[in-house]
Amino acid sequence: VLWEAFVLTFLAEWGDRSQIATIALAAQKDPYGVTLGGIVGHTFCTSLAVIGGRMLASRISERTVAISGGCLFLIFAVHGVWIGSSSLVNA
Repeated sequence: VLWEAFVLTFLAEWGDRSQIATIALAAQKDPYGVTLGGIVGHTFCTSLAVIGGRMLASRISERTVAISGGCLFLIFAVHGVWIGSSSLVNA
């Protein structure tokens, strides 16, 4: 489980905006402080996700979560297409 969680988190976080922001911050500030702050911040966010997921799993089924998540992503996609195309016209 430890290895799976590490690989999943590592691959999901590689190259995202928070990593780019951390690189920029480390270039300007103390890299040790940035490293410690990044570790503490990521630990806090991951812990909340694990605890929240555990609580959610005890109340509703995994199928309900998957269907709800899929619907939410479809809504975001439609919103992105609709708003994204209208913002190009206004630019």
